[in-house]
Amino acid sequence: MECFSIKGGVPLHGEVTISGSKNAAFPVMAATLLTDEPCVIRGLPELSDTRFMAQILASLGAQVRFKNGTLAIRAKKIRGFADYDLVRKMRGSICIAGPLLARLRQVRISLPGGCIIGARPIHLHLKGFAALGAKIKIEGGYVDAAAKKLVGATMFLGGRAGSTVLGTANVMMAAVLADGVTVIESAACEPEIVDLADFLNVMGANVSGAGSPTITITGVKKLHGAEHEVIPDRIEAATFAIAAAATDGEITIKHARADHLRAVIDKLNEANVSVKRSGGNLVVRRQGVLKPVDVTTLPYSGFPTDVQAQMMSLLALAPGISIITERIFESRFMHVSELARLGADIEIEGPSAIVKGGRPLSGAPVMASDLRASAALVIAGLAAKGTTQVNRIYHLDRGYENMDAKLRKLGARIRRVEEQT
Repeated sequence: MECFSIKGGVPLHGEVTISGSKNAAFPVMAATLLTDEPCVIRGLPELSDTRFMAQILASLGAQVRFKNGTLAIRAKKIRGFADYDLVRKMRGSICIAGPLLARLRQVRISLPGGCIIGARPIHLHLKGFAALGAKIKIEGGYVDAAAKKLVGATMFLGGRAGSTVLGTANVMMAAVLADGVTVIESAACEPEIVDLADFLNVMGANVSGAGSPTITITGVKKLHGAEHEVIPDRIEAATFAIAAAATDGEITIKHARADHLRAVIDKLNEANVSVKRSGGNLVVRRQGVLKPVDVTTLPYSGFPTDVQAQMMSLLALAPGISIITERIFESRFMHVSELARLGADIEIEGPSAIVKGGRPLSGAPVMASDLRASAALVIAGLAAKGTTQVNRIYHLDRGYENMDAKLRKLGARIRRVEEQT
């Protein structure tokens, strides 16, 4: 099994280009199932998860070609039964349910898997499908949904931790071919939802209000093929910005959207990190000694839960006390014990992590528990003295395209090697 070997203490300098958004890729790829005409999706990140999603689409009967970040697909004849062993391994695969229900009026899909970061139920997805007229049955690890006809409805999709991104996407895709008008209240406002709505509208759908808590979908009879380029990955951009700050370097981040990163930029500014626009790029550097910051994760446009772990690594270096409160997932502090191996002083109190920053970090073997925890440990390893071995980087390969190569281009001493036990 592969791991990263990192010799830390080197400030990052240079330019890095951000890949297409992983979280935007899944629903956009799934939306191609809504038409029997050819579609082309560009700018997809070359990740294990996007390749896996392409396999799922092919398993449904679509003609798929995925190469160099471009998906060419035609779902002329498809089936509504998704392979159990494929779908159960990746949570994002649940987003094929909405398109299959819309087009075939029936779908059978296994309950999805993914990173172990806390409960991520799909009951809001199913609530939305039921509101459109689908009959739902869960049995033997499968979800069955069927409807003679889908009819537009007004529904509320807010949950315990706020709106549901994949749930909003799934119901949007189911509703575009329903009769009448669907109104989703407490809809997710993430840029990835706006990106999906843009693609659906190019296909001939009628979706308005994406990016706000109320989305209105007027059903149409048929969608046609279309081309689309996914938005840049805001989480990858945030990760590299934090890595630059943690190593006291200066980097230019190309193909990043500052308007998607306002909450992250605000907290970096509070931590004494400068993030400035330069044309279509972002230039990131420290302005002096790091300062402690309090962070609470919230649905967009709040601070993203997907950047919480990386920010913790940075604040472990900031003299003083920072408090990070996780409001989205209840099991997303699994990286804390691994950061402690590197010398970080962090205590957990309920949904909050108390970070007593400013202690020097030193290299050690650490174990990644999930995708974003992997990135946090890499950042900590880049800032630490000595050598850090980050194990289980298959988590990281699910969400970051060629991270080690991009970091080496910025001067990092990082290698991909076989794990040493």
